[in-house]
Amino acid sequence: MDQDYERRLLRQINHQNVPEACSPVTVKSGDRFIPTRAGSNWSINFHYANENCWSPNQNQRAKDASTDTGKDAVAYAALLRNELLGAGIETVPDPHTDDRRNAILTQDTHSLFRVTRLCDLSVDGDSVTSVCWNERGSLVAVGTHKGFVQIWDAAGGRKLTSLEGHSARVGALAWNGEQLSSGSRDRVILQRDVRTPPPVERRLQGHRQEVCGLKWSPDHQHLASGGNDNKLLVWNSSSLLPVQQYSDHLAAVKAIAWSPHQHGLLASGGGTADRCLRFWNTLTGQALQSTDTGSQVCNLAWSKHANELVSTHGYSQNQILVWKYPSLTQVAKLTGHSYRVLYLAVSPDGEAIVTGAGDETLRFWNVFSKTRCTKESKSVLNLFTRIR
Repeated sequence: MDQDYERRLLRQINHQNVPEACSPVTVKSGDRFIPTRAGSNWSINFHYANENCWSPNQNQRAKDASTDTGKDAVAYAALLRNELLGAGIETVPDPHTDDRRNAILTQDTHSLFRVTRLCDLSVDGDSVTSVCWNERGSLVAVGTHKGFVQIWDAAGGRKLTSLEGHSARVGALAWNGEQLSSGSRDRVILQRDVRTPPPVERRLQGHRQEVCGLKWSPDHQHLASGGNDNKLLVWNSSSLLPVQQYSDHLAAVKAIAWSPHQHGLLASGGGTADRCLRFWNTLTGQALQSTDTGSQVCNLAWSKHANELVSTHGYSQNQILVWKYPSLTQVAKLTGHSYRVLYLAVSPDGEAIVTGAGDETLRFWNVFSKTRCTKESKSVLNLFTRIR
């Protein structure tokens, strides 16, 4: 490989040579959580967590495994096609050929995508304010600015039903089996079983301002909700009143995530006036660790493979951070978005994430690796260690 080509290749991997087509467009004004999408022209960027993002120990491990870099690039491209994009099964090429390496790093990234328009609410003077897949990946719920919740069969491209009940925009959705919870600016959480026509409805009223975040626990027994009133509430599957309330945040709570590794462990993040990640033992109602991230916390998601989580941020740094738990060591800092990173989704295999921001770009990151799995700590000081 000649030196000029090698330098260009390294610049591309380190995100220093961003294609002009992927540069952010002019930021449009928007409210606190839902950016204006008028005239949206979303760009797509692909990123690997590069060597400069990791700690010194991880840098050394990355160098030791440098011979696998090409293989990871090919596997990641196949991941995007197969799991994130639903484009059918793709064979991973031989990782030992130079032609394969060059092709993957220089191909047009837009060719990886098959974009299908599911719905256009503008014809009804409405707009999308939230989306959420069900656990099987067959249905997608769509919350709208006018307060409707639509259920769509994604594969068939048809709307199954449109649910009323909210009087303002629906900014948060969460599936729990066949039940769908929706949170609105009207301060109400509606829980409905979509199998019954009309759906059986439960109204949960506990927030005094807009409901910004909703997440069901992995055991399907508890719903966590965050609000613009700075409150984090926990509901069980039968009560109409919250069973727990946490009031330590100093700003809106949009970012919520239950740990898949430790039963009852809940993480939450606060807005610009708070900036903190906080962890809660919902089995005892106790507050655990907290850390100031330096920026508005917009989203949280746990790794499926290790005791780590990723957070996305807004003002003022618009960064993406990967944390080790319970030490809260910052494993990686990823930058590239020029506006707050309001949207986050994890790929089905748990290794990649996609982020969307007010800069109207979607960016894919390979942040969680199965090979970096760590066993859960068995310390007697760990409140969540199971007693056998």
